[in-house]
Amino acid sequence: MDFDHDTLVALSKSWGLFYLLAMSAAVMVYALWPSNRKRFTHAKMSILDNDDKPLE
Repeated sequence: MDFDHDTLVALSKSWGLFYLLAMSAAVMVYALWPSNRKRFTHAKMSILDNDDKPLE
């Protein structure tokens, strides 16, 4: 089976698009999963716990 450059470019573009869409969907599912809410809320608020003071 002989692949030329145009065939390989077309395959990589189409599978790259599907890969990008699948990874984006996986990240969205992970970020919006209800059991991760506590972890993300803690991460959001923890940056303010120690650094919310004026410089002396």
